[in-house]
Amino acid sequence: MTLAAMSEPMSSAASSEAAAAASATAPAASASPATSATTPDVPAFGWSAYAERVNGRFAMVGFVAVLLVEAVSGESFLRWAGLMP
Repeated sequence: MTLAAMSEPMSSAASSEAAAAASATAPAASASPATSATTPDVPAFGWSAYAERVNGRFAMVGFVAVLLVEAVSGESFLRWAGLMP
């Protein structure tokens, strides 16, 4: 292909051929690992945004559970768990 041919705008036939070629290679490019059900992030071990988000959610659930235990039992969580006399 010459430099002059590259600088000319593509015709509609050429652009449709380019789109068909791109869509033919798209499945091969999407062979990446599956993402999470709730985010586009790929689950990973270690210090990653996905792991930090999951840890934060578990921490929020645990904090609410402690508050519920204190509200239902009428005493502090540490006393309820037997960690303080």
